Amino acid sequence: MRFKVFRFNKVRSTNNTAIRIIKRYNHDFGMILSNLQINGRGQYGKKWISYKGNLFVSFFYNLKNFKISLNKLTKINSLMVKKCISQYYKKKIYFKKPNDLLIQKKKICGILQEKVNKFNNTYLIVGIGINLIKSPFIKNYPTTHLNELVNKNISKKKFELKLKKIFENNLKKLIKKRV
Repeated sequence: MRFKVFRFNKVRSTNNTAIRIIKRYNHDFGMILSNLQINGRGQYGKKWISYKGNLFVSFFYNLKNFKISLNKLTKINSLMVKKCISQYYKKKIYFKKPNDLLIQKKKICGILQEKVNKFNNTYLIVGIGINLIKSPFIKNYPTTHLNELVNKNISKKKFELKLKKIFENNLKKLIKKRV
């Protein structure tokens, strides 16, 4: 399984872009990347604050060949993002339901999942925002960024590639074998 990469300089939201690509084209697996989001979305209609240099990505995939429940897939998606971050930050990373990853009780990542139907197929979109170089100020909700935690600059391109490989390698294990 390989994700087709769609790279943009600026989008309203990577999840919205994924929805548009799913509806217009015939790709079962895609990865939307953007340098900037001007209207990123979080859980419950909240806005995702998108600073240039941070990671904005949405993966989408057709659920027709997966042999696992959506609840388990949601947990696996979060664990894959956590695995990528842990390649840089070696201490404890916590999962806070429904969609945040925390380090030292500070938010470093948000994940927004959405389902989209096209004909008889259901696609899962996994939108991921990771604070790589700058973290927003959110009243009563501390945030952090990866560069601050590891005390060095993280290559966004290398991070994107690692995350893509983690998704490809782990999701291919969950696909039903065709007989």
